[in-house]
Amino acid sequence: MSDRKNKDFLFLHLSGLPYFRAFLRAVESAYYQDIDLPSPTLDVGCGDGNFAALTFDHNIDVGLDPWHGPIHEAKPYEKYNVLVEADGGTMPFSDGYFSSAFSNSVLEHIPHLDQVVKETGRVLKSGAPFVFCVPNHNFLPTLSVSNAFDAVGLRSLGNLYRAFFNKISRHHHCDDPAVWQARLEANGFTLVRWWHYFSPQALRVLEWGHYFGLPSLIVHSIFKRWILSPTRWNLYFTERFLRKFVENPEHPQGAYTFYVARKN
Repeated sequence: MSDRKNKDFLFLHLSGLPYFRAFLRAVESAYYQDIDLPSPTLDVGCGDGNFAALTFDHNIDVGLDPWHGPIHEAKPYEKYNVLVEADGGTMPFSDGYFSSAFSNSVLEHIPHLDQVVKETGRVLKSGAPFVFCVPNHNFLPTLSVSNAFDAVGLRSLGNLYRAFFNKISRHHHCDDPAVWQARLEANGFTLVRWWHYFSPQALRVLEWGHYFGLPSLIVHSIFKRWILSPTRWNLYFTERFLRKFVENPEHPQGAYTFYVARKN
């Protein structure tokens, strides 16, 4: 067993992120420990590099992201051998260059998603794994505020809230596995396996965390960090509350899905 499997991903993510993001990322970090990603590896949508820095104990060959600010924040982590600022729909790599690729909670934010999946397939070698996770069709129906409106006959307000939350989450896609299977097959992939995770209760904690986490936003705007005191004592009660969601993340009605696909 590698040292990474013994890492406390919940505390690692809580030390640097608002709690509602941290416990979701902790679940996802743990999943990667059992997945082989042969080199050279491409991170499609590396962002600020924090997730890869906490998740992997080895360097990732290439991190790609279209956003100028976040990708420059990734450099100090020294987790990527190369950082490329480019759109995933027009990757500056030759055909079949990479032996694996992953994309962590990124693809749902991309309007031209099919083009990005197609390009990812183009730059992967035959047989290369493509691993990613995204919110699914259970995400919007599980939101507690909209469901409360529905329960008292105010479905129009419920729908407005769903649209609002989807917008602040910057989601363009919350698709089910059948849609993803068709998308992958249309772009040269075979879907190997998938599983839902993040229970309805966990999603409600994440949902309300957007509001309870506002103080973290103020702290970040002033100090350029989310957590002022990333210590065990300061995070003790938050960590204890969230631990059960991280230790048992799979759920048949989970709001997120983890996919393992392979290039044909």
